[in-house]
Amino acid sequence: MAKRDYYEVLGVSKSASDDEIKKAYRKMALQFHPDKNPGNKEAEDKFKEAAEAYDVLSNKEKKQKYDRFGHAGLAGAAGGAGYGGGGGMNMEDIFSHFGDIFGGGGFGGQRSGRRVNRGSNIRVKVALSLEEILTGVEKKIKVNKFIACEECTGTGAEKGKSGSDTCGTCRGSGHVTRITNTILGQMQSSSACPTCNGEGSIIKHKCKKCSGEGIARGESILPINLPAGVQEGMQLQVSGMGNAGARGGVNGDLLVVIEEKEHEQFTRDGNDLHYDLFINFADAVLGGETLVPTLNGKVKIKIEAGTQPGKILRLKHKGLPDINRYETGDQLVNINVWTPQKLSSEEKKVLEGLRESDNFKPNPGKKDKGFFGRMKEMFE
Repeated sequence: MAKRDYYEVLGVSKSASDDEIKKAYRKMALQFHPDKNPGNKEAEDKFKEAAEAYDVLSNKEKKQKYDRFGHAGLAGAAGGAGYGGGGGMNMEDIFSHFGDIFGGGGFGGQRSGRRVNRGSNIRVKVALSLEEILTGVEKKIKVNKFIACEECTGTGAEKGKSGSDTCGTCRGSGHVTRITNTILGQMQSSSACPTCNGEGSIIKHKCKKCSGEGIARGESILPINLPAGVQEGMQLQVSGMGNAGARGGVNGDLLVVIEEKEHEQFTRDGNDLHYDLFINFADAVLGGETLVPTLNGKVKIKIEAGTQPGKILRLKHKGLPDINRYETGDQLVNINVWTPQKLSSEEKKVLEGLRESDNFKPNPGKKDKGFFGRMKEMFE
């Protein structure tokens, strides 16, 4: 199912200010919050969809990519790319952002005050040929990263023993409140609980394999679908495929940086492709037909009689697609006339006979005398 436009989701225009975007999200979050709509799957999906839209439009870098490339500029991969209708952002991940919207306390009591462990992002480079960029391609890459510990299944607790206790310092809220007396009166501040590091619970028996972290190093084969039309240096974000978060936390993202392999025949210029075609002297003079390679196979083109070196022929829509599929570039065929370096005596004799022919003498045309030159000629 295609994603809805993020501006449409929040009901704001593309020119909306940061404050307007924030207010629109707050209104939707309150309307569709799971605590107000228990068991309502439709409300939960809308809640996640709004959170996804706000996560992008409230981030300057993500918003610029979205405005320029649409959803493809943020995700560009299936099976874990983007959010997938909220699939890449779990509920704890969404609630962890609520401090910015609801002033720290969040909506839904102590749940939003707890710290949510988030894994770090991973950046990888993927080299693509122009043929792969033309159609888009699925790549499977091997990555060494943090994954959930197999021994404790990511909980951090020793297998077969009771998991964790509610933190006695913060009573499970994940934060503590301090009141300080100042000359201006009492000041209240809130911070992450130092005993449980903001998690709200303490593991009683830590897993020996991961030392209670819930994550360990391992190799993963990650399938990523790269869209057609990507360019050198473009970075695509695949949500939830980075390092695993400690003790059942949220996975980081996979950042895929695109590299283009050098092509033997074509040079890329934006979405256009350049190809150098060499023709012999006779074809340039007499004209004819020849086959030209494209990324889709060979096509036949006509060489006009008297074609000059440097002429450019344009093959419409034989270039690369725009990443948003708005248009497709062209292939530009640059004509070069091949000059032989070794000739037989018979060939030399033929050319010597043509050397003095008027048709074989350069005739670039009469030079325009310009406006003042023509005026002078009129009055002489």
